[in-house]
Amino acid sequence: MLTIRDITVRLGGRTILDGASATLPQSGKTGLIGRNGAGKSTLVKTIIGELEPDGGAIEMPKRARLGYIAQEAPSGTRTPFEAVLEADAERTALLAESETCTDPNRLGDVHERLIAIDAYAAPARAARILVGLGFDEAMQAQPLDSFSGGWKMRVALAALLFSQPDVLLLDEPSNHLDLEATLWLENFLQSYPGTLLIISHERDLLNTVADHILHLQGGKLTLYPGSYDSFERLRAERAAQAAAARANQDAQRKKLADYVARNSARASTAKQAQSRAKMLARMQPIAAMSEDPSMSFDFPSPDELRPPLVTMDLAAVGYTPGEPVLRRLNLRIDPEDRIALLGRNGNGKTTLARLLARQMEPMEGSLSFSPKIRIGYFTQYQVEELPADSTPLELMTRAMPGKPPVAVRGQLGRFGFSGDRATAETRTLSGGERARLALALVTRDAPHMLILDEPTNHLDVDAREALVQALNAFEGAVILVSHDRHMVELAADRLVLVDQGTAKPYDGSMADYVDFVLGRNQPKAEDKPGKREDKPARKTPTLSREELKALRRKVTEAETRMTRLQQQIAALDAALLDPAAAKGDLKDLAIGEIGKRHAETTASLEEAELAWLDASEALEAVMGG
Repeated sequence: MLTIRDITVRLGGRTILDGASATLPQSGKTGLIGRNGAGKSTLVKTIIGELEPDGGAIEMPKRARLGYIAQEAPSGTRTPFEAVLEADAERTALLAESETCTDPNRLGDVHERLIAIDAYAAPARAARILVGLGFDEAMQAQPLDSFSGGWKMRVALAALLFSQPDVLLLDEPSNHLDLEATLWLENFLQSYPGTLLIISHERDLLNTVADHILHLQGGKLTLYPGSYDSFERLRAERAAQAAAARANQDAQRKKLADYVARNSARASTAKQAQSRAKMLARMQPIAAMSEDPSMSFDFPSPDELRPPLVTMDLAAVGYTPGEPVLRRLNLRIDPEDRIALLGRNGNGKTTLARLLARQMEPMEGSLSFSPKIRIGYFTQYQVEELPADSTPLELMTRAMPGKPPVAVRGQLGRFGFSGDRATAETRTLSGGERARLALALVTRDAPHMLILDEPTNHLDVDAREALVQALNAFEGAVILVSHDRHMVELAADRLVLVDQGTAKPYDGSMADYVDFVLGRNQPKAEDKPGKREDKPARKTPTLSREELKALRRKVTEAETRMTRLQQQIAALDAALLDPAAAKGDLKDLAIGEIGKRHAETTASLEEAELAWLDASEALEAVMGG
């Protein structure tokens, strides 16, 4: 059991943790959440002893082993397999002793202990963990220094999981993982025998793994039972209760203030008025649920282009002449397309994204773009490479030469950088703020196609939801690479699987893909991705597998389109009620044009609702049969 008792931590004169307390359930799986900058990493550093608290204590059983990934990635000539095996210090020491021990009694004890800790099955267990995290047999035998920083951090994670500490602390473990490895990790953590505390902003991971949510807000900790979705429901209920209580208190305060104002001057009621004035002074205001007003994403709408935006015909792309990473690429992208690229890291998702971003040329085949297309390309490296000594205003001014200051500040304002935040040095911004700044920079020209490669790594759960809403309201095309399947499910209409040296449409839903990756409901060889054209799919009693997946996809596409149109109508409603509050391209429209667009969007919503209804009824009829 891990107990956090009245922990207070002050850094740089600022109180990060203020008498925070919580007791984690024995062998429980607790998700630690909170806004960026709330102090989650500070709490973990305090638990592992890296920070000394100003008050309070961390309590654990004396012999409990605590495991946490060090910030420095493993390196050297060791292989990933060797590094993982060495993580079990007891096994390593006992094996070394068994080679040199001459005392037969001690040697017997050593071998007995090796058997007790299942030391001889350890190599197979280490290999399984590495495979789950994306290391094939050849990669397991390569030296660590041949890998990038992200892959080295995977080795560190594998070593920690292999060592099986009694209390396992994980800080954003999926940041260096692709979707496939994230799914494996979720499966692994579900059956982890020890106590788990995991910092994560991934809703699906928290829903799958966590049985408690520890919420850090305002320096305090609150433990909620259940998954993240359960926490969201409880938080919404508390917010509604607080709002009702605040409204009731405001009414009471107004009533008391009116009484004092009307009766203070009259001798007959002065005493009662004085009493009510004291009552009013003692009444502590009920605080509203904390929300971050600067958490904003508002992508500028591009001017219209005729479809297609991009056409690819038997194209190939790679880095070495004659050795393409991807070949036989056939893809068409139209305005308002929402495409998610699936596949393991190393299969070529980023290569395809760079080709679409015009950072690479095809080796063969053809690739054509609409002549006037503007493309915005976001990668996580842009976040890390922002100059530390510049301000958002300086960076945007340099990125928009010749534009008036009002346009520069307007683009920053779309992403929450107004007032002092626009002139704060980048080094002082949180990871989420830097991600918003990078997105503001790449969308400054109102791109027709937005390519996002892992845009959520620096964003908390609420910021991810805001990004999803902004993507659904965006009027250009979106190409998304993300291991956050919640975002993929809500923001993508089409799935493309990058695998086996090419990219092909994936006709199933994200749920189908998750089942495929985890080996559940596996299709036969002829139905696997990339081989569907070889043999006809086996028929179900009513529809073929392919027809059933296509029907499910129609339902999902209609739902996504309905959500996007509803958000657009909400923005149009707000603009009609208050033209001064209009956002995006609505600012430049006359009230009559806004009304016309409202009517067109409403008609489109009705069409989407009919399409959803038809597809849903057809699917229900098939499933019912």
